[in-house]
Amino acid sequence: MVAHKVAGAPVDFVALREELAVPGDFASDVLAEADRAAGGVELPDEDATGIPLVTVDPPGSRDLDQAVHISASGDGFEVSYAIADVAAFVRPGGAVDLEAQRRGETLYFPDRRVPLHPPVLSEGAASLLPDQVRPAVLWRIQLDARGEVTEIGVRRARVRSRAQLDYPTLQAQLDGGGAPDAVALLPQVGTRRLQLARERHAINLDIPEQVVEPDGDHRWTLTLRAPLPVESWNAEISLLTGMCAAQLMLAAGRGILRTVPEPAREAVDALRRAARAIGIDWPDGAQPGDVLATVDRGNARHVAFIEHAAALLRGAAYTAFDGSPPELRTHAGIGAAYAHVTAPLRRLVDRYGSELCLAAHAGTAVPDWVRERLPDMPATMATADRRAHEIDRAVVDATEAWLLRDRVGERFAVTVIDADAHAATVVVDEPAIRARCTGDNLPVGEKITVTLAEADPKTRSVRFQV
Repeated sequence: MVAHKVAGAPVDFVALREELAVPGDFASDVLAEADRAAGGVELPDEDATGIPLVTVDPPGSRDLDQAVHISASGDGFEVSYAIADVAAFVRPGGAVDLEAQRRGETLYFPDRRVPLHPPVLSEGAASLLPDQVRPAVLWRIQLDARGEVTEIGVRRARVRSRAQLDYPTLQAQLDGGGAPDAVALLPQVGTRRLQLARERHAINLDIPEQVVEPDGDHRWTLTLRAPLPVESWNAEISLLTGMCAAQLMLAAGRGILRTVPEPAREAVDALRRAARAIGIDWPDGAQPGDVLATVDRGNARHVAFIEHAAALLRGAAYTAFDGSPPELRTHAGIGAAYAHVTAPLRRLVDRYGSELCLAAHAGTAVPDWVRERLPDMPATMATADRRAHEIDRAVVDATEAWLLRDRVGERFAVTVIDADAHAATVVVDEPAIRARCTGDNLPVGEKITVTLAEADPKTRSVRFQV
């Protein structure tokens, strides 16, 4: 993990939530319905509590969507992946459902989360907390020795997680050879799936993330954080399940996919120019994902190249279909068809995706409430995604502007990560800030010295100049 810290900023995230019209507390009828659902859920007939599942999440998480168990199976593997069965608790058309339709997804602020569902469900009765019997959508996926899928199964079952693991602890256990049996094979499966992603020419960015973290009493600081290996391996299990979900949906002729078009030629050409400027080799015939797989994420110039590559993955959308499959059915970042089904506590569309997959696998009818809402789901999720991205950017921008408000006129060492004729995006060495910089023909991938021209907490704006 890479971390850069500065003195804390007293950012008022309450005011920011009000400004951005973020949903507030749940209404009394929503809470009352959630309380009734939490106390009266009907468990599935199938008993899968004998599978010693575990959850793997960031430290302190309570909304646990997934529990995993990986075992050897012949010369391959069997992945058991339990997903919280939110539909068991949410009455279609009821108060909880209508509020979830309005929210779309859980929103995250440094001081609190704004959940999709009332906490009595999302952090309680529906969450796959350890040592609790829960209803789940249980995926059983068979893989061969290379990690390729050979068989898919999905059904409802009751499950019981044995332990709640977090990323740093599990990484240390894996490094030391003492990980729980349920995830001891995670590095092997994750590594094989990452190799298959490279063969699909998947565009894996893994850009170091700007995170706003507590720094004393009601103060905040910025950290630049790179993911641990275990996070990438664990993400591959979720991606694997989403790819299996898309396969089931396409075979059934009904579903909702997460799609990203192939990169525009102009974006690829711009990335090639950036590679030449930075000194990154781009062999003849290589795809952008092939080149990205070779870069050194500990090298500032190479990180600048990865930042530049984010332009390849524009146009993400949800694509619903009922009848013939859509014209665009793949996700360019993954290099395959893909659907969201693994985070129903935090993302509305996943509840629908699970129902579509259960029906497709069993050969039964899709519930009426799914088919009725399916055509509207892309627009609902697009609105939720826009709000989430706006919030993420506003949180970081507000913190950046406050941290730098008294330093206008100072000079900073920065790396240029993207540029046009008259401006660029730069990354500051200290603190961990990304911002615009005005100047002509700034060199992508190079380190330069610039002056802070503007840092306004009211407008959340930061600008440097050469």
